[in-house]
Amino acid sequence: MKRLINQELKEWKKSPGRKSLILRGARQVGKTFAVRHLGQSYPDFYEVNLEKRPELRSIFEQNLDPVRILRNLSADRGQPIVPGQTLLFLDEIQLCPQAILALRYFYEEMPELHVIGAGSLLEFAIEQVGLPVGRVQTLSVYPLSFAEFLVAKGQHLLLEAMCEKAAFPAVLHEKLMKLLGEYFIVGGLPEVVSSWANTEQILDVKDKLTTIVQTYREDFDKYAKKTQLKYLNILFQNVPLRIGDKFKFQGMGDYRKRELAPCLELMEKAHIIHMVYHTSGQGIPLGAQTDLEWYKVICFDIALTQHLLGVDLKGWLLNPKAEFINKGKLVESFVGQEMMAYSSPNMKTPLYYWQRESKGSEAEIDYLTTFEGKVIPIEVKSGKGSTLKSLHSFLESHPSSPYGVKFSSEKRSQFEKIKAIPLYAVFEIVEGGIERIKSLLHKE
Repeated sequence: MKRLINQELKEWKKSPGRKSLILRGARQVGKTFAVRHLGQSYPDFYEVNLEKRPELRSIFEQNLDPVRILRNLSADRGQPIVPGQTLLFLDEIQLCPQAILALRYFYEEMPELHVIGAGSLLEFAIEQVGLPVGRVQTLSVYPLSFAEFLVAKGQHLLLEAMCEKAAFPAVLHEKLMKLLGEYFIVGGLPEVVSSWANTEQILDVKDKLTTIVQTYREDFDKYAKKTQLKYLNILFQNVPLRIGDKFKFQGMGDYRKRELAPCLELMEKAHIIHMVYHTSGQGIPLGAQTDLEWYKVICFDIALTQHLLGVDLKGWLLNPKAEFINKGKLVESFVGQEMMAYSSPNMKTPLYYWQRESKGSEAEIDYLTTFEGKVIPIEVKSGKGSTLKSLHSFLESHPSSPYGVKFSSEKRSQFEKIKAIPLYAVFEIVEGGIERIKSLLHKE
C-alpha cells in the first residue's frame, strides 16, 4: 500500500544531516508497515518490538551508552547490527521511555546508524522524559487520505488528472464522487482499506472497525487513571455527536467540565481527536489569535466517526450525492482530516475556524488556513450551498484575504472572489499538497 509517508521516509534516509527519527500517530494508521517498507531498501533490517519483547527494555534502562546498547541488541539477535547497513526499528518505543532518550545518543555518538522509533500513545511517554530537541526528528502519520485511497484502488490515472487542477467532464466528476462515497464508508485505516480493496464488503468493514474501536477503548487504561475511564468512554461516544459545532460539555449526563476536560486532552494526546481552535483570522500566524477555550472537535478518521454514530453506510454506495447533502457535519469533518493528511508531517498541523456571534450578524467559517502567505477562509457545503453569506462576510471584514474557497459535491467553478473546488481535491489548498500527491505516482 503506497503512502505519502513513504516519500518522507526515503528523504530521511538520504539526508546527510539525518537524525534519529520518531513516527507519531494514532494506533492502526500504518506506522509499523511504513517502516518495514522502508526497511526493504536497506541491506539489513532489524525490528525490536518492545511490547512483544519486554525483557529487552532492560538493555536501555542500564545506561544510555549507544555502543553497549547496540552490542547487547546484536547479541540477543545473534547477528550484528551494522551502522550504515542496518535500519534499526524500535517499535512500541513508548513502553520504554529510556529508549526514547537513547535516540539522542545514537545521533550524537553513532550518526551513521539509521534508527527509527514508533508506537501508539507516544505523547504520554514523551511527556515523562521529554524529547531531545535538535537531536530527534519526528514525523506524523495519519490515516490514508482520499488520494492514497485512490492509489489503493488502482485509480492512478484519475489521481494524475486531479493534480492538473482542471475542470473534469461530468462523467469523471461523478466517478470521483462515487469513489469518495466509498471512502466515507471505509475511511483511512490501512487494515480496513485493504479489506475493502479486496472484498468490497460493508460487513467486513464494520467488523474491522468494531475490533479497532474496542482496541482504542482497551487503550484507555494505559494512559488514564481508573477514575477517568468512565469519562473517556462517555467522550468517545459523544464527540462524534458534536462535530461541526462549538464544543460544549453540557448534555453528557451529570458530569462536569472539570471531570471531562482533562480526558478530552488525553484523547487528543492519543491522536483520537483533533481540536479546531477559534481564531480572529486577522493575520499570520493564525495560532497567535486563538482562544483556547473556544474550539470544535473532530475525530481522526471519518469511517470510525460514522461507526461510533451508528450510521447506515449503504447510502454512500446507493446514492452518494444525497448522502453528501444530508450529512454536512461529517463532510466538514472529512475536510479537516484531509487538510492534516496532506500537510507536512514534520509537525502536527493545527486546524482553525472563525465565528462571529454578534446578534443579528452571526457568521461562521468552517476552516481558516494559510496558503501562499495569505489567510484563506474555507466553507464546506454538502450541497450546492449557493448563499455563502459567511464567506462573503469574512472577505469583507478581512481585506487581506484575496479569495475564499467553497468545498462541495459540485464541479469546479469560480465566481468573483469565491473558488469552488470539489470535495475530492482538498489537497489544493494545502501548502505542498500537490507535490506530495505526485509522490504517490512515482515508481518505487
